[in-house]
Amino acid sequence: MADSTPAGYQRVADAFRERIIDGTWPPGHRLPSRTQLGAEFGEGENVIRKAQETLISEGLLEGRPGAGTYVRAPRPRLHMQRCPAPGTPPVPLAPAGISTWDAHSTAKAPASADIAARLAITAGDPCVRTEYEFLDAHRQPVMTAISWEPMAITGGTVVVLPDGGPFAGRSVLDRMAHLEITITRTTERPRPVQVDRDQAQKLGVPAGTLATLIERTYYDSDDRPVETADLLVPADRWDIDYDITLTAPPA
Repeated sequence: MADSTPAGYQRVADAFRERIIDGTWPPGHRLPSRTQLGAEFGEGENVIRKAQETLISEGLLEGRPGAGTYVRAPRPRLHMQRCPAPGTPPVPLAPAGISTWDAHSTAKAPASADIAARLAITAGDPCVRTEYEFLDAHRQPVMTAISWEPMAITGGTVVVLPDGGPFAGRSVLDRMAHLEITITRTTERPRPVQVDRDQAQKLGVPAGTLATLIERTYYDSDDRPVETADLLVPADRWDIDYDITLTAPPA
């Protein structure tokens, strides 16, 4: 006969869930340390961690890197518009409504074979690689992005670093316009992914969480790729809207 006794982490997860439902742990409550919880439940820290990860996957808890685990407050879903109307600028990296982000650029980062193909350059060519973390009103991460720009285009100019200099924080369109480069179109390739451990830590979600990866590339008036980026969008936070304008066929 199979043993129907729940595993230790399931028993602990059930107790956590009950405390959240009955209000003992209200939204925003910071859970005690794993050492304290382990002593309370008579379990090791690995069991406590697995119980927390179970409730994070259910959307009841959230991990905040460097700050602990908290009861997750209800959050409205965010909307990301991806297709601009004809004649309007391409969609910026930061979605509408997101005004806070952190960025860190690294110069002379060698292009991988995949990035080189997207930028029509040679693998190993130097690029500026910039990591972005987009934050909500509570300064919690809601999406991340990594962009690459060929240094053959921006190297030696005041716009070489997206997060530094007089154009810090400005859009790719503005920075390229300073170099008299006009961006005329963008391509996007969305695909479903599961976040890895490093991505999960940055987003405060468990590894394996479903997300949409948007591979986006900007092209100039000569149809030359000038920037490419990977936008990582957690599926439980965002609706991605593609509003495509159609041209009527000639009569």
